[in-house]
Amino acid sequence: MEDCIFCKIVKGDIPSTKVYEDDKVLAFKDINPAAPVHVLVVTKKHYPTFMDVPESELEIVSHVHKVIQQIAKDTGISEGGFRVVNNCGEQGGQEVKHIHYHVLGGRNLTWPPG
Repeated sequence: MEDCIFCKIVKGDIPSTKVYEDDKVLAFKDINPAAPVHVLVVTKKHYPTFMDVPESELEIVSHVHKVIQQIAKDTGISEGGFRVVNNCGEQGGQEVKHIHYHVLGGRNLTWPPG
């Protein structure tokens, strides 16, 4: 999508602080972190929301989970605990219409989140 900020980051048109990258996903530091560790994991293929991933392509979700496990280990939050968030749709709090996951850690996180 030409007007999608995450697609522009994936293409390299907008700079980011990369944490991880492979042929399917890109992970980078959030520019407005809500925790000491706040990484966004985005699919390189544009899916507007979690609900828009076709059944035939759901393997991307398990791939994202494997990447998140690695990011948690690499950033030192795997032992103490962390949160993974995927906001889906307007009422779910999704602001950017491109599937993405927030990985937050490095402090005690409270519940409910908001």
